[in-house]
Amino acid sequence: MNTLPSKQITKLVGEVVAHKTLKTAIVKVSSVKVHPKYHKRFTVTKKYMVHDENDAYKVGDKVEIVPCRPMSRNKRFVITKKI
Repeated sequence: MNTLPSKQITKLVGEVVAHKTLKTAIVKVSSVKVHPKYHKRFTVTKKYMVHDENDAYKVGDKVEIVPCRPMSRNKRFVITKKI
């Protein structure tokens, strides 16, 4: 039986920092990177526009997001659950 490997879905964990537009939340995701020469660790943050169908998440909630089809020009993620 020949089985193909399943596609790995990248899950990101972040915090909702804004929820001013209808069905859209802004989620801030932080990650730790290491400088290639000096080997110092530093934090990099990025904000993602995320689809929130029912407006169920408020500012300050920790959520998990996954990529999806493009919902608009900037929205390419959807919230899966609250952590």
